Amino acid sequence: MTDLSTRSLDDLTLDEAARPKAPPVPEATDRHRRQGRQLAAIHRHYLMEMAQIGAVLARIEARDSPPDDLRQIVLSLDMAENFRVFGTLCGRECQVLKFHHDIETTDMFPRIEAAGGGMFREVVAKLLSEHEVVHELIVRLGHAADALADNPDEANFAQAAATYRKLEEVVRSHFGYEETELEEAIGYYLGSV
Repeated sequence: MTDLSTRSLDDLTLDEAARPKAPPVPEATDRHRRQGRQLAAIHRHYLMEMAQIGAVLARIEARDSPPDDLRQIVLSLDMAENFRVFGTLCGRECQVLKFHHDIETTDMFPRIEAAGGGMFREVVAKLLSEHEVVHELIVRLGHAADALADNPDEANFAQAAATYRKLEEVVRSHFGYEETELEEAIGYYLGSV
């Protein structure tokens, strides 16, 4: 695992230009692609969780909600558990999302790599490195939310808002890449997620 804790917020990027393309799976049918799109449905749940933070930030900007609301949502954010394996975050355990993450790292990715004869090795390695960036941003958002709850001043709010917006940007990009590049492989090699 790479230590990203010293990088600036602006430097926490996914290097989208360096993303390898997954090879096509010529035998994949429309049914396989539909099965592979199940991952996108799971990701939509995580994006809904993120939207809750965005809504709270907007309410704080409008002075409609106390900063404690942001801390409460971050602490109970389901998506945080998806990255728990990278380290302890400020959230409580969420078995469903931990299970999702475990499937990706210990089952789904290795099975796709093996079934594809290693054709997906570069894509999987890139996805795992992107998980590290997402994890670092989740950790930072937790810290920013704590600071905001302890001292609800403009500087702390600006840091929480900037961190959230960066996290949302990174997660949306990561999810899109993962869903696009693994759609055929998930359906063809795994049958579903």
